[in-house]
Amino acid sequence: MYLPDHFDLGPQEDVFNAIDAAPFANLVTITDQGPFSTPLPLYLDREEEPHGVLYGHIARANPQWKTAVHGTALAIFMGPDAYVSPSFYPTKQETGKVVPTWNYVTVQARGPVEFFTDQDRLRDVVNKLTDLQETGRSSPWKVSDAPDRFVEVQLRGIVGVRLPIAQLFGKAKLSQNKAGTDYSGVVTGLSASADPKETQVGRAMEKLSRN
Repeated sequence: MYLPDHFDLGPQEDVFNAIDAAPFANLVTITDQGPFSTPLPLYLDREEEPHGVLYGHIARANPQWKTAVHGTALAIFMGPDAYVSPSFYPTKQETGKVVPTWNYVTVQARGPVEFFTDQDRLRDVVNKLTDLQETGRSSPWKVSDAPDRFVEVQLRGIVGVRLPIAQLFGKAKLSQNKAGTDYSGVVTGLSASADPKETQVGRAMEKLSRN
């Protein structure tokens, strides 16, 4: 990933937080037929291995797990993103020398992927994935709420994914290359939007400006 210094998301902890905030990823492997991508939720175990480990699962019918992988796998996480209109910049009125762009937060993690079918490990993965998403709901659901035999059948239909992180890259392209009123103009424009994604980017920019 192209990552200029001024767009670097920062320390590993900040990159981990970005993964937790946007856990739906694309798992990309390189095969004899070319790149293979599967969208899936992943959770991060921060304590395992030096740089953490990502866990998830894919359908057993998905050929990705049966296909030889060349090199490392890549997990791509996309955080909030938003179109930035030139009309947000005061410079537009002054010189007209402005163009549109796109602001976003993204994380890429690389490592040697492992696919597994062990039922105990799979149950642990689906328990943790579920608990992470159900936390805070008024009536949180647990895997144990379903009949055990039913869960066993469901587990036989999936394959676990384990990706120890060897390289981790976090990018926050949030108009850091704009100064003063142009930066604040983007914050104001996005924060006033009716689109939740755009307001989320506006909040991220506001937080960045305070750091």
